[in-house]
Amino acid sequence: MAETKTKDMGLLDPVDDNIVLFHPYIPKKAIENVSQTLSTRWIGQGPKVDLFEQQFAARFAKGFSPLAVGSCTDALHLAYILADIKKDDEVVVPVFTCTATNIPFHYMGAKVKFADIQPDTMNIDPVHVKKLVDYKTKAIVCVHYGGLPCDMTELRRIADYWGIPIIEDAAQALGATYLNKSIGAISEFTTFSFQAIKHITTGDGGMLTIKDESLLDQAKRIRWFGIDRSSKQKGTWENDIKEVGYKYQMTDIAASMGLAGLEEFDKIISHRRKILAIYEQELAGVSGIKVVGANYRDREHAAWLCTVIAEKRWDLQKKLRENHIESNQTHYRNDRYSIFGSRRDDLPNMDAIEDKYLVLPLHMKVSEADVKRICKVIKSGW
Repeated sequence: MAETKTKDMGLLDPVDDNIVLFHPYIPKKAIENVSQTLSTRWIGQGPKVDLFEQQFAARFAKGFSPLAVGSCTDALHLAYILADIKKDDEVVVPVFTCTATNIPFHYMGAKVKFADIQPDTMNIDPVHVKKLVDYKTKAIVCVHYGGLPCDMTELRRIADYWGIPIIEDAAQALGATYLNKSIGAISEFTTFSFQAIKHITTGDGGMLTIKDESLLDQAKRIRWFGIDRSSKQKGTWENDIKEVGYKYQMTDIAASMGLAGLEEFDKIISHRRKILAIYEQELAGVSGIKVVGANYRDREHAAWLCTVIAEKRWDLQKKLRENHIESNQTHYRNDRYSIFGSRRDDLPNMDAIEDKYLVLPLHMKVSEADVKRICKVIKSGW
């Protein structure tokens, strides 16, 4: 059973020698782009959204169809609709993820079957997935936790055997690769996040990449109330609405920020990977702690999070805070929340580490010296 604490630690302010857990990165070009966009005719969904989609796909999803939306949650919901998931359908999902992965199934009345995690990656465990999938399963959803890709080969075997799609929640995995393939250009559907503290931010926003190009027109309609915008803008007002749509579009203001982020993406991911590598090097062999997802050679980490498994995790978190270093558990097992029913009893790997994982600072404002300072505190014991 998860340990409970009577008092949570509040957020640190990014002042003095404090090292905060998260901090957004806004390129200077983003400010210029937004200012320019605000003086144009288009500040809602317009040509900048189209351009952002094109440039994103060229970089991360060649041969796939991109759709920019208002959030990764929007993208996930759209993917679930396009995968034809309906009321009472069953879907195998990770128990350990942001709740945004699984909450859209409540919109739809679908039933989730929680799969356990791999202790070394905290990603969905294909061994458990194989046990859960049956003739009632409509899709498999996987999350690349922290930016480290899941075992896509094993998940693909299971999905192909049952003839069902894989939906990748890659909110944390922009720039990651698996077997030299870009995340975003592998499965039937992949979703990305541009929320405030992601690699690229648009304030909030998301992207869906679709393998089957024939689904793109439907996706565009559902993104905009079920309306065929291209026909409407040509002056054809007699268009029928045949499916329930949503207000899931991205704006040109947001896309302007995204375009600037794409220009600096190489710098962003290079810095993040360098910081994560220092954590891995400095903490290798340190008693009582292990970096999650280290030393994988068949996949390339996007380095959004540095998560460690630590004995006496709460004591380590307090020790770091005493030294002005913020850390925390960022995501939680979803079956702890009332909306998902009750705690499952078939998730031993999740049970074993739910009180032991801790996220350490990793973002553009964390320097090499900062990481070495953090690791020095850890190595001094807790």
